[in-house]
Amino acid sequence: MEIAYALKHPVRLELKLQVEGFTVLLGESGVGKTSLLKAIAGLIPANGEPFAGLKAEKRPVGYLPQHFALFPHLRAWQNVAFSLAHLPGPDRKRKALAYLELMGIAELAERYPRQMSGGQQQRVALARALAREPQILLLDEPTSALDLATREEVFGGVLERLKALALPTLAASHDLWLAQRAHRVAVLTRHGLLQQGSPEAVFARPKNLEVARLVGYRNLWAGVVLWLEGEWAWVQTPLGVLQVARPDWVQAGQKVWLGIRSEEVFTLDTQKNRLLGRISQLSWQGLRLRGQLMVGGVALDFLLPRHRQLQLGLSEGLELEVALEPRLLHLMPA
Repeated sequence: MEIAYALKHPVRLELKLQVEGFTVLLGESGVGKTSLLKAIAGLIPANGEPFAGLKAEKRPVGYLPQHFALFPHLRAWQNVAFSLAHLPGPDRKRKALAYLELMGIAELAERYPRQMSGGQQQRVALARALAREPQILLLDEPTSALDLATREEVFGGVLERLKALALPTLAASHDLWLAQRAHRVAVLTRHGLLQQGSPEAVFARPKNLEVARLVGYRNLWAGVVLWLEGEWAWVQTPLGVLQVARPDWVQAGQKVWLGIRSEEVFTLDTQKNRLLGRISQLSWQGLRLRGQLMVGGVALDFLLPRHRQLQLGLSEGLELEVALEPRLLHLMPA
């Protein structure tokens, strides 16, 4: 489904994006992600397609706001049944229970929102949104209330259920975890929609420096292309001269940005781009180890799974040589 909307308030925004399967609109706070969802749902004035000219109640849209907006005085099934007012009473309850079953929480049908966890309330709100039989589902920051430890457990199952429905879904989020699990990612900044595509393409090959920072690049250096040969480019960087896979647009003498993801610093063994440094600032993040390799005063950030740390036996102060795989280094225009 193609979304093409123009807003003047509360933010000025004009964009076109493709929603395919579960799509994440990724961006920082204040760039207009929530405003776009409200515009599509007909909750704020805007011009665009689809659904132009329809009142909010007439739009085939399922909208899940960030704080769920459940009715506190209604039981779970009654909240879902609110979207089924066109059905007779018995059919309404039967249908509401079916949507709760779809979300895996049929046993909570008689509970009030105050008797449910945040994750359970979210599933009730999703069931209510789906009960509208929408053509598109809109989710506003669906993982914002979940901590890192429970995000996979609480929302992972919901995400798989939504993907199985094959219903176009647009989730506005700043969460890289969620974006990495989408079918498609669109990156929105204060300068507009800068890039969209598969998570693999966006996360591995960001279009420019702004996108790179948004999708989690910590290793970014200014450089100059020294020479080109075949499929390779050699770039002068603060780490020294590095061999890099050559993009079509690059030219000798050009100023560029060069980056590598922290997860890919220790990925492969290679004889190219060898760097000698000293380990500093090691810290565990769950079961992953984050640290820095100081190379001539320049910090190279890395992130390792626990089994790799056990293999390498890293410790602060250790002198170590690493090699950066040329195909994992990424060039962007300056």
